[in-house]
Formats: sequence, structure tokens, C-alpha cells
Amino acid sequence: MPQITHFKTPCPEHLTSQILQLVVDNLTDISMVAIPPSNLLYNVYQYAIGYEVHLYLEALNGTKGVAVELLVATDEDDPEQVVGFLLYLPIQDDPDACGVAYMAVQAGHRRQGIARRMVREMVGRYPHAELTCAVAKVPWFESMGFQVVGVRGTQVLMNTRDHSSDGLMGLLDVGPIYSSLEVRQIHTYLLQKHGKRAMVDAEKQRDRHLDQLTHKAHEFVRGRGNGAI
Repeated sequence: MPQITHFKTPCPEHLTSQILQLVVDNLTDISMVAIPPSNLLYNVYQYAIGYEVHLYLEALNGTKGVAVELLVATDEDDPEQVVGFLLYLPIQDDPDACGVAYMAVQAGHRRQGIARRMVREMVGRYPHAELTCAVAKVPWFESMGFQVVGVRGTQVLMNTRDHSSDGLMGLLDVGPIYSSLEVRQIHTYLLQKHGKRAMVDAEKQRDRHLDQLTHKAHEFVRGRGNGAI
């Protein structure tokens, strides 16, 4: 079985780089935007979400004023190889509560119970855990003891209890990433490569996709008899 290691301080660089590669490789699953690789904006979001996770991993050093904890699963035969990770944020003023920020398992290591072990370890530390997920993933999280409590953005809001914590979750301000020089450079490159019309179409496709995801989440939660949050 893979080894699960808990970090409250920065993990070694070779692990960090593999975690960020997992983020880039699993962007559609890991992001609330859930943008598909077929969309021309995919590379923009790969950079932006990757950098966002990078900032949270940096925050493990305690200098950003945000509480962050990390679980890393490594291969049993090669402990230097990352096969999954779970990054979560403890909630202020509530020692039992946390919120999941990002989780991914390497494609070749799925259906081996790795995600289950990481979630169980997190809930063992913080029994009042909250997360958002796509509609399709609700049954899996229900099997882990989570229940549907509402909607957040494009996803279903789930919790190990029937309500959210009253505490505050510290979040980094990641808005500036999307207006950064790097994102503008990627966008300019894509514009030059594909043309303005194609990029405008990509933005429209993304917006329709987000509307569809939001509608689907609300319809699902209404069907369950839960109010939207």
C-alpha cells in the first residue's frame, strides 16, 4: 500500500514538483471550472490553477497567514514517486473543521483506495470536513460519510455533517494570477496562434460550460431536497 505522509510545513521540492504536475495533468477534474482540454483556454487555466496550488504549498511555511495542511501518497515500491495528494485548509475558531482545497490521484494508481485513505486520514484529524465536487462524484463522497448540504458555484457542496462550520476558512487572494504577466503572455500566444475569433469562441464555450455545470448542480441538489448555499 502507498505511504501517506502528513505535512504542516513545506514538503521537499521533488514532491512539490510532482504534486504540481498532478494538478496540470488533472486540471479538468481538479478545478471548479472543469474546462476540457479541447477548449483553447485550457493552457491558461493549467498555468493559473497550477500557480494557485503552488501558492498554497508555499503557505505551508506559515508566512502567508493561511492555515494549510497536506497529505501526500507515495508509491510503496518507490517512496520518491507521488501517486496522490490532498491539500486542505483547517478552519479558524473550529478545531474539528477543515475544507478540502485540492485532491488528485495519478491515473495509473486509481481504484486502489488511495483517495479513500487520504480522505479518511483528513477526517480523522478534522471530523467536520467540507468540500465541493461535481455531481458525478457525489455517490463516492457519500460512501465516505459526506452528505449533500447545498451548492457552491458550479459544484455540489458536501459536508460530513448537515451544516457548514461557523468558523472562518483562510483563503489566499489568487485573483491577481488571472491578470498576471504570465497569463497575459499565454493568452497573447494563443491569440496569435488561433486568431481572435477562435479565442472569442473559446470564451463563449467556457461560459456556456460553466452555466451548464451550475444548472446541473442546482437541479441535482433541488432533486435531493437540499437548499442551495
